[in-house]
Amino acid sequence: MTSSTWTQTIEIGTKRLSKSQKRFQTMNLNKCVKNHFNSSNGNTNGIFKVNVNIEDESLINKKLPKELLLRIFSYLDVVSLCRCAQVSKSWNVLALDGSNWQRVDLFDFQTDIEGPVVENISRRCGGFLKRLSLRGCKSVTDGALRTFAQNCNNIEELNLNDCKKLTDITCQNLSVQCSKLLHLNLGSCSEITDLSLKALGEGCIGLEHINLSWCEQVTKYGIQQMAGGCTRISAFISKMCPLVNDEAVIALANNCHNLRLLNLHGCSAISDDSIQRIAQNCPNMHYLCVSNCSNLTDASLIALGQGCHALKILEVSGCNQFTDTGFQSLTRNCHSIEKLDLEECVLITDSTLSYLSVGCPLLEKLSLSHCELITDEGIRHLGTSACSSQHLSVLELDNCPLITDTSLDHLITCHSLQRIELYDCQLITRAGIRRLRNHLPDLKVHAYFAPVTPPPSVTPRPRYCRCCVIL
Repeated sequence: MTSSTWTQTIEIGTKRLSKSQKRFQTMNLNKCVKNHFNSSNGNTNGIFKVNVNIEDESLINKKLPKELLLRIFSYLDVVSLCRCAQVSKSWNVLALDGSNWQRVDLFDFQTDIEGPVVENISRRCGGFLKRLSLRGCKSVTDGALRTFAQNCNNIEELNLNDCKKLTDITCQNLSVQCSKLLHLNLGSCSEITDLSLKALGEGCIGLEHINLSWCEQVTKYGIQQMAGGCTRISAFISKMCPLVNDEAVIALANNCHNLRLLNLHGCSAISDDSIQRIAQNCPNMHYLCVSNCSNLTDASLIALGQGCHALKILEVSGCNQFTDTGFQSLTRNCHSIEKLDLEECVLITDSTLSYLSVGCPLLEKLSLSHCELITDEGIRHLGTSACSSQHLSVLELDNCPLITDTSLDHLITCHSLQRIELYDCQLITRAGIRRLRNHLPDLKVHAYFAPVTPPPSVTPRPRYCRCCVIL
């Protein structure tokens, strides 16, 4: 196709699209998507009949082959495809072709999505669908997911976060029908139990990523059965699962040696035994969150320093038994750490910052909120470290009562610093913040200053009110 012909085709196509866009300006997009998938309008193949005045044999359809139009449509989202489906009959067929619906995210329409919508999507997409997100679609039930599993056997990534009506029946159907499943998000599906994990361990042995956050009925037995079958798991998330204990984590460590991401936020039952086994068997670990796991001690940090040298992100907020000794061992070998959350690690002192300044040259984000023993001397170590000028971008110092303006002066050389948190740092002044921003004009400073106490009144307040004087 010559450049002039291509330009002419695009111009004509643009004119015709602009006419169609006028009709869609007042259209409710949520209703549009819902209408497209709530019924088949008597069409067994799922193609919707539309009455439009645009001729199917328009110039853009003549000049562009259907294969090219299909390729263009494959880059569009759900809303855009539904719009294109109403332009003409030929575009309706192409836009609603199953090959264009390999990735579907219905989060923006969660209030409209019910079981029949999911069933019709599964019938239309069939084996083409690889990724589906039903996050927040609380009306979806096991029946809809059963139909989905039967039609979409090639699904690889499925997000069911906050689909609260789903039970173990859904996971059992996925286990039987969807053996290619790689990513599964069951966060906040409160009816999920160990039976679901047992089914996944039997039928979805290729599973790599699983999210069980807030699935409060999951116990060690389910995780043990899943880990025994799904040995390829590289990411395991179980935030706020109170029944996840050492035996569950040890089962993961013993079977899933490729584990790279582990989030145990709020799993308060775990102890040093879990982290020590992770450090021994999972050397590729690069993200670990054990925030609010208050039973952990320096033994966990020492084990991580010995076995997880590739660690990049460590979140230990609320682990109030960690001390300088543990972080000294950690930083001796873990030189790739980029993000470190030490909020409420109340026993650490300036020595920890000294170790970080030497052992973590790539550090980008550091949270020291509520670390009340940190002083200006610790910030001085940080400001003169290898990471300060090139990498450090976020520093959180909320509720560090010993920090003064001197600390801000030590941070002047941190040219990559983008944000600093100073809430409730009582010794920080506006003048100190101004000096820092003079050197770092793009820096975002979040601080709070109590309102100034009004000066005492010049006229002394009378001891008695006027009525008392009269009396």
